[in-house]
Amino acid sequence: MADAIPMPTGLRAPDRLAQLGELSLPLDLFRFGLQWPRLVTAPRGDGRPIYLIPGYGGSELSMRPLEGFLNQINYDVADWSLGRNKGSVDPDIARFIEVAEARFADNGGQAFTLIGWSLGGIIARETARQCPHLVREVITMGTPIIGGPKYTSPGQRYAKSANIELDQFEREVHDRNSIGFDQPLTVLYSNRDGIVGPDIAKDIYNPQARNIRVDGGHLGLGFNPKVWRIIADTLAGEG
Repeated sequence: MADAIPMPTGLRAPDRLAQLGELSLPLDLFRFGLQWPRLVTAPRGDGRPIYLIPGYGGSELSMRPLEGFLNQINYDVADWSLGRNKGSVDPDIARFIEVAEARFADNGGQAFTLIGWSLGGIIARETARQCPHLVREVITMGTPIIGGPKYTSPGQRYAKSANIELDQFEREVHDRNSIGFDQPLTVLYSNRDGIVGPDIAKDIYNPQARNIRVDGGHLGLGFNPKVWRIIADTLAGEG
């Protein structure tokens, strides 16, 4: 299936105008405030366990608003317990799997829904692939699925700090993605994303993936009521 998909070509990072659009975050937050009524009718949850995984440079604090909302509608939400996401992807996957395995043993073997923002979505996807018994469902927000950091606006800086050769890493990411996984997958992306462009934030590898476009910049995805409502509907099986 997915292993027959050729590596995408002709991709590029968000242009300068899109990157500058991320400066509109205060305006987006104001607009988001007008959308809070849509959350009043969000479906109640079934108490299932959820993990929230922050993006590159973010800590658990960046996920607190979403955590509060999901707890309010009756989900058992936890952060990933590893502090700030510094971009050490493979070590962080291994560390997070240890955290998840411990909670899995304590909660009677109930699999988790993983929700990852940006790079956090990569960790969620890889956990689902490597440890399917731990993961019930994956939801990503603005995640650089195709090419890893190569086509993100901070990609060059990240590659230099992590000593990564981007072309080789792109191939490794494609090969890893091509293995695929079976759990339900919801992929949220934005045409206004100035950090992870929409072309690389869509899933072309897993046939069960639901690619859903939302409005707003990358930095506001975790605070966007439209995103929260999509997540709530997805968790309730109404997406």
